[in-house]
Amino acid sequence: MGKIIFYEDRNFQGHSYECGGECSDLHAHFRRCNSIKVESGNWMVYERPSYMGYQYFLKEGEFSDYQRWMGFNDCVRSCRMIPQHQGSHRMRIFERSEFGGQMTELTDDCPNLYERFHYNDIYSCNVMEGSWLLYEHPNYRGRQYLLTPGEYRRYNEWGSMSARVGSIRRIDM
Repeated sequence: MGKIIFYEDRNFQGHSYECGGECSDLHAHFRRCNSIKVESGNWMVYERPSYMGYQYFLKEGEFSDYQRWMGFNDCVRSCRMIPQHQGSHRMRIFERSEFGGQMTELTDDCPNLYERFHYNDIYSCNVMEGSWLLYEHPNYRGRQYLLTPGEYRRYNEWGSMSARVGSIRRIDM
């Protein structure tokens, strides 16, 4: 079981709320979020309710202000714990929607999609094993998108407004 604690003020001050699982609307528990402690588990926190908006990956640790988790503002409205996965990771990425065009299979991290494969637009993908993070820019920077096992026929299904992906990372325990 995971545990994450949200604080309204920086440096773990002010009103706090402890969460042990998925929550689609945190607004009733706090108005703003300026610091977070992750006591156990890997988490995605979202800027808007129902797992929408900017996504931020957090693993065990302390984040004394929202910039420490690469946040754009103090708005956190939903969260979910990422299921633990032991074993290999496997994902297929496609250059067209609906699994069309060239297919590439990934089993490890890719810090720069363009350098490795000579393209950086992913229109669909199939995650067969493990959870993955897609990043907007190379070297694990920019907007983040969580992908858990399943089929994603279009990039908007993982929350993106663009097919552009700069880097990809596996989520390990």
